[in-house]
Amino acid sequence: MNALNDAALRIDVRTSRRSAPVNTMGSLRRYTLVLLRWGAIGGQALALIIVSQVLGYPYPTLACSLVIAASVLVNVITTAAFPLDRRVGDVEAALQLGFDIIQLAVLLWLTGGMTNPFAILFLAPVVTSATTLSRSVLFSLGTLSLVLSFGLLFYSRPLPWLPEGSFALPFTFRLGVWIAILVGSVFTSLYAWRATKESRRMSAALAATEAMLAEERKLSALGGLAAAAAHELGTPLATIQVTAKEMTRELAADTPLGEDAALVLSQALRCRDILEQLSMRGDQEDAIHNALSPEDLLEEAAEPFIDRDKDIFVRIHGALPEPELKRQPELLYALKNYIENAVDFARARVELHADWTADNIIFHIDDDGPGIDANLLERLGQPYVTTRSRAKNAGGLGLGVFISATLIERTGGEVSYSKSPIGGARITAIWPRALLATPSDPS
Repeated sequence: MNALNDAALRIDVRTSRRSAPVNTMGSLRRYTLVLLRWGAIGGQALALIIVSQVLGYPYPTLACSLVIAASVLVNVITTAAFPLDRRVGDVEAALQLGFDIIQLAVLLWLTGGMTNPFAILFLAPVVTSATTLSRSVLFSLGTLSLVLSFGLLFYSRPLPWLPEGSFALPFTFRLGVWIAILVGSVFTSLYAWRATKESRRMSAALAATEAMLAEERKLSALGGLAAAAAHELGTPLATIQVTAKEMTRELAADTPLGEDAALVLSQALRCRDILEQLSMRGDQEDAIHNALSPEDLLEEAAEPFIDRDKDIFVRIHGALPEPELKRQPELLYALKNYIENAVDFARARVELHADWTADNIIFHIDDDGPGIDANLLERLGQPYVTTRSRAKNAGGLGLGVFISATLIERTGGEVSYSKSPIGGARITAIWPRALLATPSDPS
């Protein structure tokens, strides 16, 4: 991997290590748990009021009210004793969600068990844990939910009805309801867990991209600072140089003072040469430094890999006047990353092509390696996807390809992957010419 890819992978590893506790303890705010429970309390109370006052069905009012009051008490204690803006750990989240499952089970036991349509609410705590908590908590809460709901198949008070106790569903139907809850819990939880996992991985990869881009911008800023410092130091250094020359004229060369004056003059000249070199490095206002031809861009991107025992050829083509491109760290590092992957996988040859029209600028990176697995072309560019059959001594394409694709897209381009005319893989990046060209571009 090149420096960008290695650093991004290191950042991702550090991010993963730091975020591991966040993924398993601390992904759910206490306020969210309290708010969801208040919602459940309101819904349960409203349902019981409708059953008793609107439908006129009898049910154990006092017992149901005490069960709902238990949830109110838990919320009041939690709000009074703990800060709501903090994130909770796995243990606390499991205890709170476990209480919600038990409270729901008791309420259902009082109101018909698995014949009660609200039995579907067993899904809520399980899905919540799937999206925010660890697999162990998900398994524990899922097991608790399924065991309690299975027990309600056999033990519960009758569903509120008129006349009381006259409504009873067959056991087979109630078993079907329980199986539906089981299947729903498994599939919705797995879907939510997988979607959340992919989202976290994407966030980590984007964080790595942002970190590398920020680092490159910092380096570019340092280059500009060096150029500015060289410019500011030029005047006092010129004064020292003039004074040293006058001293060498006035003093005999074979005297100690004459030798000192000659030394000061030589060192001043050396400092001038150093400052001239610094002034040519990365000044953001340096139009010459910031303007590149397509060939210059490809050669600069390929330069770190010319000693890899692979032949690298640069070819340019375009009927119109050659475009003048703006130097962009994102573009340069994206191409470097793709070129290194091509060099790693190539057997002997890598070809870099630049083409342009009046509207677009296109770069092709070809290698004669094993190529890209056709089954993975659709997923290529996603983080952590290893795409090609591994060549000997070649690394995989995963986070590095994702970072390169992201950088290209952020500069307004598009990237695609296909089979190369020379046998391996082809990476094609295309931009609108206006996005890459300098204001003085001949087009």
